[in-house]
Amino acid sequence: MVIRAAKIEDIPQIQIVRNSVKENMLSNPNLVTDDDCKEFLTERGKGWVCEIDGRITGFSIVDLKENNIWALFVDPDFEKKGIGKKLHDIMLDWYFNQTRENVWLGTSPNTRAEIFYTKNGWNYIGMHGKNEIKFEMTYNHWINKKQYESEN
Repeated sequence: MVIRAAKIEDIPQIQIVRNSVKENMLSNPNLVTDDDCKEFLTERGKGWVCEIDGRITGFSIVDLKENNIWALFVDPDFEKKGIGKKLHDIMLDWYFNQTRENVWLGTSPNTRAEIFYTKNGWNYIGMHGKNEIKFEMTYNHWINKKQYESEN
């Protein structure tokens, strides 16, 4: 398992992972274009991929302009291997090295994603968009959480 910065050349495989998920599915796969991915990777923020045997099995992308987690998805065939947690942690470490601004995300209610973010210390702050739960992470909460984890 290799976690590395995402490159433009990874976008086709990123799209495959994004469209393979069983929860938080896009109502229309054409809603997130390759150009959107490129913009978020090169202009708005940064992304990471997990590779296993040359295949992208998960990815995360953070948006510095909107202080938002734009994407964190794992191929269903590779769930429960710690990929999401590793992508999550490297993304938040990088984000909070760039800014101390709170970061937020939206996800569908009653999903494994909701449980994942709650378990990883995100705070529920209300609803967002079309029936999505909105979570937030602060710099201080992230730093304290990492310190607590390293001590225990």
